[in-house]
Amino acid sequence: MPYRLQRYQQTGNFHFITFSCYRRAPLLAGSSAKDTVLNLLEQTRSEHGLCIAAYVLMPEHVHLLTDEPSDGTLAAFLQVFKQRCSRALKSEASTQFWQRRYYDFNVNTAEKRIEKLRYIHRNPVRRGLVAEPQDYRWSSFCHYATGEVGVVEVESEWTAVRRERLRAGVEA
Repeated sequence: MPYRLQRYQQTGNFHFITFSCYRRAPLLAGSSAKDTVLNLLEQTRSEHGLCIAAYVLMPEHVHLLTDEPSDGTLAAFLQVFKQRCSRALKSEASTQFWQRRYYDFNVNTAEKRIEKLRYIHRNPVRRGLVAEPQDYRWSSFCHYATGEVGVVEVESEWTAVRRERLRAGVEA
């Protein structure tokens, strides 16, 4: 584990976040577990005022491309989210559900943002879980491809257009 890990927050940049299940066990292998995590992600995202640009739930880890919460820190958001998931999913026999730490990479260019979007959406294909990204239910890929509204609100051009239409309809 890195000593004196430095995190760069309050930069206005997106963050590529990765966190894993305890000892990388496939605790998110089942559909029900992943559906629970998606619902809790949206609940916590909404409460903390976060914009999530992309996500994928893998059997033993999660990737998020996100900004920082409007109140508090990214670490506090992740702590609340992970605690909720643990309470909902951890078996009585296990000691913990998530690894304690998380990986955080500041995404400070458009090129890096595109790179991380592709990485997130291609992860299930690379792992052999599906043949095409659109075949995986637990990522934001279909939102980007079609504008489909899923459980988790994804911040994208589709979302911006939808907001503009709502604003125009309200003001007209």
